[in-house]
Amino acid sequence: VLVGGLSFLNDWIIRTEMSDALQKVFVRNIKTNFEEEIIFTDEKVVSPGISFMQKDKNTNIIRIGYESPKTPSRTYEYNLKTKEKKLVKEQEVPSGHNRDDYIVERLKCPSHDGKNIPITITYHKKTKLDGSAHVLLYGYGSYGSSMAPTFSTSRLSLIDRNIIWATCHIRGGLERGMAWWREGKMLNKKNTFSDFINCGKFLIEKKYTSKNKLIAFGGSAGGLLVSNVINQAPEIFLGAIMAVPFVDNLTTNMDHTLPLTPGELLEFGDAKNNKEHFEYIRSYAPYDNIEKKNYPHILITTSLSDSRVLFDEPTKYCAKLRDYKTDDNLLLLKCEMDAGHGSRTGRKNIIEDIAFDYAFALKIAKKI
Repeated sequence: VLVGGLSFLNDWIIRTEMSDALQKVFVRNIKTNFEEEIIFTDEKVVSPGISFMQKDKNTNIIRIGYESPKTPSRTYEYNLKTKEKKLVKEQEVPSGHNRDDYIVERLKCPSHDGKNIPITITYHKKTKLDGSAHVLLYGYGSYGSSMAPTFSTSRLSLIDRNIIWATCHIRGGLERGMAWWREGKMLNKKNTFSDFINCGKFLIEKKYTSKNKLIAFGGSAGGLLVSNVINQAPEIFLGAIMAVPFVDNLTTNMDHTLPLTPGELLEFGDAKNNKEHFEYIRSYAPYDNIEKKNYPHILITTSLSDSRVLFDEPTKYCAKLRDYKTDDNLLLLKCEMDAGHGSRTGRKNIIEDIAFDYAFALKIAKKI
């Protein structure tokens, strides 16, 4: 459990927390000291938040909002005393959206050491769970960044085409408290990769998908994740999408003149000054562990002006992979000439960049 922020009214304390990869909101009556979770929807997997309606703290009414992988953002006026709620705002999807067409599930996958890894699954109600569907397996697992179960209109374009979206809440984030982060950083970093691989195998075992129907997706440190797991277990993946991926992390970690490297030393270690750290990072660094074997279809995107993951990392990774891989699968490198670590600026360009990644997934899944 990770306790979040505290908000105070005259008679109430409102507290947020992240518990088992789910965000929750609790309210405590200051007079009685009684605390309970605010339950305002029958959905089990949601991303909630609260705000005040006024500066005067002598009130029982707040605004509470939530979204979920199938429900666009909703905001309610909520009475803390009577528990009455009134919908005051709702995100509209111009093209139309029926949340009842989608199913959201929360699974728990045992990892190599017995820890249960939460997985958030979103799929269309017409999708069959008999192993015939493709799964896009998304993960990050670094810097204590948690993957909240939020709404995304773009993901629906894949889900409507019978591709299940699965987010793995692997170690390295804060989804299950500070220990979850510590168990996925420094000399525990390999837990992050093992968790992701086990999630993929678990979804195959449970018939959500099958071998060669699994597509891994991650960006930046998530690209480190994806490029590592396809080194370890390429046979279970149909494809891999890596956005601005951190794939030559040993070389970058050794260069302390780079502006971001000093900040990485407490996340990944100090390979320059610590032999144990050097050997550990080298044992999993994606570029250093490419082997002569078959790899899945791969799309790598990078940007010329990326100051966080320099474009030479994915470029040299792609070159080495072309030299080593023994298959005829796609290996594509796309370099934006006018962008940084994120997408290009402008709504139209952002949509195009997302569409490019998703088109790759649809192509290798033989849906276009």
